[in-house]
Amino acid sequence: MNSVQPSAPRQAAQRRGRAAERVAALWLRLKGYGILTKGLKSGRGSGAGEVDLVARRGDLVAFIEVKRRATFDQAIESLTSFQRQRIQRAAAAFLARRPELAGCGVRFDMVLIAPWRLPRHIPDAWRID
Repeated sequence: MNSVQPSAPRQAAQRRGRAAERVAALWLRLKGYGILTKGLKSGRGSGAGEVDLVARRGDLVAFIEVKRRATFDQAIESLTSFQRQRIQRAAAAFLARRPELAGCGVRFDMVLIAPWRLPRHIPDAWRID
């Protein structure tokens, strides 16, 4: 099998991203959320979806995008419409496979990570288009 390795800068960015997701998961746990899954992927190609974290607190399921940037403003501005759509597709696929969550409310959140700052959780960061 012939696989292409990402470049060194890309590998470093992936490591930083995974570290940011671990920090975000810990932050959410401290706020009373249970983490249902990390790195959720659904589908392939242009119809694929991805969610960094899926968390639950009571009867609420939150699909969470984690963004790590130099500042919180840069982090929040980095979420694109295309990314929101991918997250929404993955959320729909996840919920379709988990009928026990049918009675739960659904929300799309962000957790922003910036150097030397506590994480910032933004509940209900966007709504379905």
